[in-house]
Formats: sequence, C-alpha cells, structure tokens
Amino acid sequence: MLGLQAFFFYIFAFIAVGAAMMVVFSKNPVHSVLFLILTFVASAGLFLLAGAEFLAMILIVVYVGAVAILFLFVVMMLDLDIGQLKRRAVQYAPFGAIIAVLLLAQLIIAGSGTLADPTLAIATALPMSEVGGGSNIEQLGNVLYTRYILYFQLAGLILFVAMIGAIVLTLRHKEKVRRQSIPDQVARNPATAIEIKKVESGRGI
Repeated sequence: MLGLQAFFFYIFAFIAVGAAMMVVFSKNPVHSVLFLILTFVASAGLFLLAGAEFLAMILIVVYVGAVAILFLFVVMMLDLDIGQLKRRAVQYAPFGAIIAVLLLAQLIIAGSGTLADPTLAIATALPMSEVGGGSNIEQLGNVLYTRYILYFQLAGLILFVAMIGAIVLTLRHKEKVRRQSIPDQVARNPATAIEIKKVESGRGI
C-alpha cells in the first residue's frame, strides 16, 4: 500500500512540476492557463495523498472550477499584443528575479524549520486526521488563523499585488477617447463652469 502511494506521489509531483514550468515558459497565454489548471489538479492529488482532502477539494472546486476558468475567459477575451508583453516582461525581469530569490529563500527557511521542529515533522509525515482530534477543517482553521495568521495575511497581500501587476501590464488606453477626470470636476468653480455670452436682440446664439 505504501509503495502504491509513493508511486502516485511521484506521478502527481512530476505532473505538477512540469505543468508549473510550462505555465511560465509557454508562449501562448491560453496554454499557460490550461497548464495552470493541470497544476492545480496534480496538486489536489498530492493533498489527497497527504490526507488533506479539504484542501484537495478547495483546489478543484474553487481554483480549477472558478479562478482558473475565469482567468481563461479573461485571457481569451483580451486583445493581447504578445510582442509588447514580452518587451515589458524583459523590462521587469530584474524585479522578477528578486521576487524569485525571496520565494526560494522562504522555501528553504520553511524546509529547515520543518526539520528542526519535531512537531512539524510529525504533522507533515502523518495525515491530518491522525494528528490531534477533530476534523481536518477544524485543525486547519486552528493552525492557519492562530500560528500562521501573519503568513496568511502576507499571502493575501502578495496575491493583491500580483493582481494589480497583471492589470498594469495588460491595461492599454485607446487614443482619442474622452475620459472622466474626477480631479478636474472637483476643482471646477463658477468662473470655469459658466460662460456668459452677450446675445444681440433678435438673434440666437
């Protein structure tokens, strides 16, 4: 039984890593979203093998069924200029490299902390249902919103910044289109908003 579980673990891990790499290196944005969906499905399989069926179902229902499909529709409806996106990606490459180094450092710190703390090692080696009492959802909520609440908030902030970055990279303004300017509207006064013309008798404007 353990050998079969290890076999499926390596299968799902290989698919997840390969699909994640194709998300980054794929030239077509639609293909990148499809590979992202495959990554979510493989990750759900890994969570299921670890006994965290709640996280597996969240990945399938929320991320694959809602978020990734929404990404796919948005990418397909946008008129993206691939050449312009590549040029802007090269422009922001140094900043992306810094973020990649920070994420790698976080993974190394998290891995070293798991090896140093025996309780974390036990928690990662055993299914969640076998560690402590209660359901997986209850245990996950107790750990996530108490011990790791700061990391949870930081993850939300990172996702928020990523969403703003995606909007900035893809937003393009059309020329010769009149747009509302709220500062100009607020700064209006009678001298700039009213124009008085003298009309001669018997003639229109």
